[in-house]
Amino acid sequence: MGSPSSLARSQKEAIGLLQIGTFLEYFDLMLYVHMAVLLNELFFPKTDPHTASLITALAFCSTFILRPFGALLFGYIGDTIGRKTTVIITTTMMAISCMIMASLPTYAQIGISAAYIVTICRMIQGLSSMGEIMGAEIYVTEITKPPHQYPAVSFIAVASAFGSLAALGVAALTTRYGFNWRTAFWIGACIAVIGSVARTRLRETPEFLDLKEKIKKSRLKQGDNVHEASRFYQKPHQHESDWKKKIPFSTSLYYFLIHCGWPLTFYLAYMYFNPVLKGKFGYSSEDIIMHNFWLAFLTIFINLAWPIMSYYIYPLKLLKVRGFMALVLMALLPFLLTASSSTTHIFLLQFLILTLHLGDVPANAIFIKRFPVYKRFTATTFLYALTRAMMYVIVSFGVVYLTEWFGYAGILLLTVPSCIGFLAGVYYFEKLDRHIEAQTFTMAKAA
Repeated sequence: MGSPSSLARSQKEAIGLLQIGTFLEYFDLMLYVHMAVLLNELFFPKTDPHTASLITALAFCSTFILRPFGALLFGYIGDTIGRKTTVIITTTMMAISCMIMASLPTYAQIGISAAYIVTICRMIQGLSSMGEIMGAEIYVTEITKPPHQYPAVSFIAVASAFGSLAALGVAALTTRYGFNWRTAFWIGACIAVIGSVARTRLRETPEFLDLKEKIKKSRLKQGDNVHEASRFYQKPHQHESDWKKKIPFSTSLYYFLIHCGWPLTFYLAYMYFNPVLKGKFGYSSEDIIMHNFWLAFLTIFINLAWPIMSYYIYPLKLLKVRGFMALVLMALLPFLLTASSSTTHIFLLQFLILTLHLGDVPANAIFIKRFPVYKRFTATTFLYALTRAMMYVIVSFGVVYLTEWFGYAGILLLTVPSCIGFLAGVYYFEKLDRHIEAQTFTMAKAA
């Protein structure tokens, strides 16, 4: 199986730069999310509890609602110009939005304009984060091979979780110890600039360079001049099919279903319980942020086990186990919520939801490789973004109304279908892997 040391120095450097960049990007992105209980009061008008819940949902969703458009934009850049260019642009966009938010006057100072501007900044951050994490995962997928590939790509997602944890830490300092929240955003802007500069050291991935070279040679063989070839590999023509494969609808559908699970997991763990902690147990905004900080701190270290295990156990097997355990937990969630009588019980529920999360880690590299190189960035990023845009809207607004109408049992209308869709996706890719292995074996035997 080889050892981790078999990774080349250039590979390790690239992986390290991308992990650091993703950490910084998600620190900036999640800074507002985890301080929303404080910042929404500064940038949005004061309203009744129901309207406040809808405003909170709107502010939360604004980060994700334009992600599909960002996916198409960065997908085009990533599939035509290169993976490296994309991850540099995304960190630059994040830095600019952080600078604006750091200096933005509050609602008390400029009125509703503050709400509009902060929402636009959140949208920009959502756009940039879209190209960021998928760009980094695709880059690492294309420069590594299994089994090193599985933990290497998965640790990109872990880096984003550490960025979110750091944001929670700063949010805790801000609310509990008087640390200036504007300073936090200035820090975020500075580290985003540092991340952009550091990524200029990256080289383009071999798979992408090989694709461009194949297209260029193909055009030259057809008698076109060099200028036409250069123009062609910037945007491949539809009739070129030697190295192209159509993306099956089923592959896109099941990839979509797998990624639908994480928005539900995140919202339930970090957003859904906030009103419960406030209303039932008297938590203040500061208490909630500190509560979530310790929750993130514990779960992030527990969840390091999934990428590590993927080096020794095939990732899709790990996802099946986690998916079935998550289904049982989600089915019992209404009963467990009703029986919860302390903040410790709530904390344990959040911990279990995050540990058994419906996410693609540690099999993300397997899913990415099932998409052809020439459309890999666009397809995976768009589908990923579409799940975030749709599911965060459905979950955040749906939970508000479903719990009003049906109590805790209303959550089942979201959780159970998400778990079933997740498991269906895992089984599909497992079947696809067996089919590809059988084809490879048959070809090798014939040769």
